[in-house]
Parts: sequence; structure tokens; C-alpha cells
Amino acid sequence: MDPDYSRCWSTSKKDSWKTILVLAYQSLGVVYGDLSISPLYVYKSTFAEDIHHSETNEEIFGVLSFVFWTLTLVPLFKYVFIVLRADDNGEGGTFALYSLICRHVKVSLLPNRQAADEALSTYKREQPPEKKSNSRVKLFLEKHKSLHTALLILVLLGTCMVIGDGLLTPAISVFSAVSGLEFFMSKEHHQYAVIPITCFILVCLFALQHYGTHRVGFMFAPVVVAWLLCISSLGLYNIFHWNPHVYKALSPYYMFKFLKKTRTGGWMSLGGVLLCITGSEAMFADLGHFSYAAIQIAFTFLVYPALILAYMGQAAYLSKNHVTSSQISFYVSVPEIVRWPVLAIAILASVVGSQAIISGTFSIINQSQSLGCFPRVKVVHTSDKIHGQIYIPEINWTLMILCIAVTIGFRDVKHMGNASGLAVMAVMLVTTCLTSLVIILCWHKPPIVALSFLFFFGSIELLYFSASLIKFREGAWLPILLALFLVTVMFVWHYATIKKYEYDLHNKVSLEWLLALGPSLGIARVPGIGIAFTDLTSGIPANFSRFVTNLPAFHRVLVFVCVKSVPVPYVLPAERYLVGRVGPAAHRSYRCIVRYGYRDVHQDVDSFESELVDKLADFIRYDWCHRRGTTGNEEGGSRSSRSSGEYKLTVIGTVALSGTQDFDIEESVQLASVSADFPTIESVTDVIEMEPVGGAERRVRFAINESKSESEFDARTEADVQLQEELQELFSAKEAGTAFILGHSHVKAKQGSSFLKRLAINFGYNLLRRNCRGPDVALKVPPASLLEVGMVYVV
Repeated sequence: MDPDYSRCWSTSKKDSWKTILVLAYQSLGVVYGDLSISPLYVYKSTFAEDIHHSETNEEIFGVLSFVFWTLTLVPLFKYVFIVLRADDNGEGGTFALYSLICRHVKVSLLPNRQAADEALSTYKREQPPEKKSNSRVKLFLEKHKSLHTALLILVLLGTCMVIGDGLLTPAISVFSAVSGLEFFMSKEHHQYAVIPITCFILVCLFALQHYGTHRVGFMFAPVVVAWLLCISSLGLYNIFHWNPHVYKALSPYYMFKFLKKTRTGGWMSLGGVLLCITGSEAMFADLGHFSYAAIQIAFTFLVYPALILAYMGQAAYLSKNHVTSSQISFYVSVPEIVRWPVLAIAILASVVGSQAIISGTFSIINQSQSLGCFPRVKVVHTSDKIHGQIYIPEINWTLMILCIAVTIGFRDVKHMGNASGLAVMAVMLVTTCLTSLVIILCWHKPPIVALSFLFFFGSIELLYFSASLIKFREGAWLPILLALFLVTVMFVWHYATIKKYEYDLHNKVSLEWLLALGPSLGIARVPGIGIAFTDLTSGIPANFSRFVTNLPAFHRVLVFVCVKSVPVPYVLPAERYLVGRVGPAAHRSYRCIVRYGYRDVHQDVDSFESELVDKLADFIRYDWCHRRGTTGNEEGGSRSSRSSGEYKLTVIGTVALSGTQDFDIEESVQLASVSADFPTIESVTDVIEMEPVGGAERRVRFAINESKSESEFDARTEADVQLQEELQELFSAKEAGTAFILGHSHVKAKQGSSFLKRLAINFGYNLLRRNCRGPDVALKVPPASLLEVGMVYVV
């Protein structure tokens, strides 16, 4: 785990300037690799076919003006000064915005929301007095279920376009860098050399992913810094050497002049101009690895000026050297004496830029999987120290194959640029729409502010999006086709997941049925611990009743475990486990809800079984200590059985908490007085002294008030005996062995369902389920201890 785990979610502590500058330097290699290499292909893609560079220079000056204002308005104003502030506990990206919205408005389609989740440290919400207009928007969204589905599809669409960008960026970046070889070999040799060299570099890039970013990350920032200094120096040289007056082209007047002269061709060429902002989304998506101030400083004071100088330098060269459109490239403006070093740095920079987007693709797929929107895949955590660095083998090799196929299939920057541009603008449009909702619902600003943001930036992005969409037959079809396929897969998986949960909810078994199981019905309790996994947060799952029906025995200690995701980026280890009883203490049945955020490492302990037993032991100690401080019947007056047959759930942590809490299963939150890991006894004369949780032993000493009656003392003695008996039985059951009970599900649509539903459930979902990792692998269940119960879900 990350030793600086708290930095991932705490934003109250101000970092020193030294720390911020170090983070700003590190962000250059991770965040800005993609954005910084855009000068390699922007002008070449823009002047591919639609417009031509004339003697009047109106075209090149118009394109420079568009590039300058696009870089200024979108990455600088939109992202650096507005969108980066819409963070979720320091995390950014599409799912961070969706998570924020779901916490403020009940629009999540996952029905396992609990009031206990709202007590998490990372479940922060701004709660000023809501204005009537904001309340109306909130009520309108909550009322219409179709809007919940539409919002999810919008988020999934943005996610799929990020994945598409992860496929296209390595291809266009490496191909553009390697194309500089045309200045060092003949045309015949060049056309046969670029594709194989590009494919070789891509294979090496993807083959190294399993080592993790931290293994090669030490060289990322220096490479990007060297590249930025290189392109800014070349830009300054070209400006002063060729055309010192090129700065005049920064005036917006040249944009209107450009469109007036080129008309339709100029509008279509904007699909190449927008490539200057590819990688801007990474500033927001990678926010959690750095900080707002670090990313802001790095972009404002280094990346932005270097890019502007680079584009101005290329324009200055082209304004005095009128080459044909086919000859326009980044390398033509590089002095011949330094082309070899520049080519080497460009290839390294393209690899770094590709690495950043590939890592981002792994991250967003892991988030999708956490929220039940993507089939289970293997997630390898490549760093024990740096939280969030992951590698997904199946996705890595799929991306590599598709990336090589795109390189061989398109073979030119124009088609790759059209495809990449559409993916980039689609992601930005989704971010703009979600940020508008955050402004109203989370920041509680007037709707006019959100509409102004949406209209201003949405208009710019729609202009570029339309210019890319018109190139549908010239490469833009690829991200659309990929997005349709991925959205279909993700939505079908999410839909079936929800239907399975609803089936479990409607078919769960009552607690009375569980308590009635015993020798009178021929049911035996065998030694050991039985861990029954379920998606339910309350009630007895149907798969357990099926298990007992077919095998009339279950374990002496029974634990119902629910592993659930909550709409926060991280759940602190001290708040991860909610533990409670199922039935009376003598039944030895418990419920444990294990909560993870969408960026958390699932099953991040060496042995989940040992961790769970420790949590149960901590809960048992707390529970009996609480009973000593209460009066009433055997179960404690305030902890008696509810109408639902469930008992309070208690947060059991691993570090000192300022407020461990109890939660009713009916979702009424009740706080308990606490110090250290366990609530103190309500009687102020009782003192609990416990060793830290990591210690080998825990000692309990009770200071008894002499005025207490002998009967109360006897009751405490009896409680101590029962505590020891329950703990002894738990550890004996652990020694006897643990069995993991999982449902082996088959899902089919109800009779009379529509054709689309039958196609999605009977064919689509079951095909995905059979060909992805099972829940036993995802939960790291030992095969020798696995008991699978066949279940047919009719949804």
C-alpha cells in the first residue's frame, strides 16, 4: 500500500512550495507527455488535403491563430482554472465527476447505497443552503429514471473514448516521430522502413508495461523537459531567423480571415487543429497522483509557453519557405545540423506520451470494473509504494494488437489524426457536460453559471467535433465503432449486474429461516468457518439457502461477506469493514461489508481470511464491551433484535479513529462514543486499555466502581466468560479450516422478454461471463477451499 495513503484523499493540508515544485516536475513525465508531442503532427494533419499553403500566408497564420486560442481557451482556461477544481477528494477524471454527482443526487443505478457510506471520511459533500433553482434541478433528475440511464451512458461513452484515445495516441505519436527518417534516407527506403520501425517500437512499449511505470518512470520527466526545451529553442530560433513578426498572427482577426478565404475546406481542416490539445484530459484524469497547484504550475509556466513557441516557430519557417502540403512536417523546420538529436528526443518523447495514455487506460478500466461496468479482468499492481499504478494483461495485449493494426491499416498521419481528434473531442464534450452538472448540483451555483460554461466551451468543442465527424470515412469511423462496441459491452454487463442484484434482493431468505435450522431439521453445524459471498448488504442470500438445501450442514462460524464499491475514490483501511451479528450471539453468525472506492486496491491484504478473522475478533471484543455498559436482556437493551432480524453494523478499523460508529441495518445512523479502535463503555467508571491492533496480544483491564452491586459484577464476569468462549470458538474454527461459498450463476431473460433483452442477457452477458475471470479469481479464493452453488437467475 501507499505509505502516503492519506495524501490521496486529504486536501486540507497545504503542501510546501518545495513539495509542489517537485510534484510539478514529476507531472511533466506523466501528465504532459501526450500534450507536448502534438507539434509533431498538427500542421501536417491540418494541411493534409482540405487547404493548401499559399504565397499570401493567410492559411498558415490562420491555423496558428486557431492553435493559439484553442490552447489558451481549452487547456488553460477550461481545465487549469475550472475543471481541475471539480475534484473528488483530489481525484479527477470522468468517474470522479460522476461520483460527485451521485453523492449529491440519487442518480446511481446501483441499488446497494447505505446511509453508513455517507459517514466515510472521503464522502465529502458541500452542504450550503440550497437555492430553489438548484433543488428543482436535483428533484427533476431524481424523479426521471430515464435520466439516470442517460447519465450513465454519457459517462460510459466518455470512458470508451478515453480507451479509444489510448489505442490511437501511441500509433500517431510514434509514427509521426519515426517519419522524420525521411530526411535521412531515400523515398523508396523510407516507405518500407517507417511502418516496421513504428511497429517494433510499439511492441517494445507494450511488452514493457508489466514492469510498471515506476520502473522506467525516473526517465520520463527528464525526457519531456528535454523535449519541451528542444521545441521551444527551435521555435525561438525560427521566429528570429525567419519571421520576427509572426506574433501578429495571434490576433483572432486571422481566424476570421482564414475561414472567410477557405470556407468549407477551412472548417474541415479544423479536425487537424484540434490535435494541438490531445492529452489535455490527462491533466484532470491524473490529478490524484499530484496536486492542483503542481499541475497548474507545470502547465502555465513551462508546457504552455513551450508549445506556443513551437507552433509560432513552425509558422515562421513556413511563412518564408513555401513547401507543398505533402512536404509540411515538424522536421522540415528543424535545422539540418540538429535533426538527428531532435529525431532521437522526439522518439523518446513519443514513447513517454504513449506510456501516459496507456497507464490512463488501465486506470479507467479498473474504475469501470469497480463500479460494475466492465467484465472482470486481471489487475496487477506494479508498485507496493505508489498507490494506483496497475497493469492489466488482457487489455495491454489487446491494445497492442489494435494499435499495430491501426498503424498498418492507415499508414498516414491524416487518417490517424481524424480518428484521434474525434475521440479527444468526444471526451472533452462529456467532461464539459458533467462539469456543468457539478457546478449546479455540487457547487450550488446558479444555473446561469453552468449554462454559460456549457454554452461557451461546448460551442468550441462542438465546432471541432463537427469538423472531425465530417471525416467519418477518412478514419473517424474507428473511434465511433470502438465506442459503440465498448458501450454495448459495458452497458450489458452493468444492466445484468443490477438485475442479478434485484433478483437476490427479492429472493433473499428471512432470518427466522436461518435461526430455525438445527438438529431438529437434520441440519448439522460442522467445525470451521463458512464465508458466504453475496452482493446483499442485508438478509440471507438465496444461494446460501440452496447450499443448505442440497448439503444439510453448514459451519459453526458463518460469515456473510459483501464486497461493495462506494462512490468515493478511496476508503481508508480504518473505515473499510462494517461488521455486525446475524441472529443472537450464540448462533455465531456475522455479516461483514467490505467497502472499496473506485480507485482502491481490491483484496489488498496477503490473506483475506486472516484479515477477516481479525476483524471479527475485534468486533466480538467491542460488542461484549458494549454489552457490559448496557442493561436489559441478554442481547443488551439497545442492541436487541430489530423487525428485520438484523443487528447494528459497527465500523472496525485498523488504526486509531476519532469516532468509530454504529449503523442500524435499516440505515438509521447512530454514533457511538469511541477512543482508539473501539467505542468506550458508556459507564464513565469503566476503563478499557488495549494494545495497538497490530500487536500480538491485547490486554483488557477493568476498573470497577466499588459502589456497583454484586449482581452487576456477576453479570460482567459472565460476560467475560462468554467473550472468551466466543473468541476461542472463532480461533478454533479458523484452525479447523475455512470454506468459501460462492454462487455459480447462469442468467437468463424471463419468458416474454423483448428480443433485445433476450439477446443482451442470454447471449451477450453469458458470453462475457464465460470468457472473463470468475468471482473466485477476482476475490482471490483458494481453489481448494471453494464451494460453488449453482444458481439460475431469471431476470
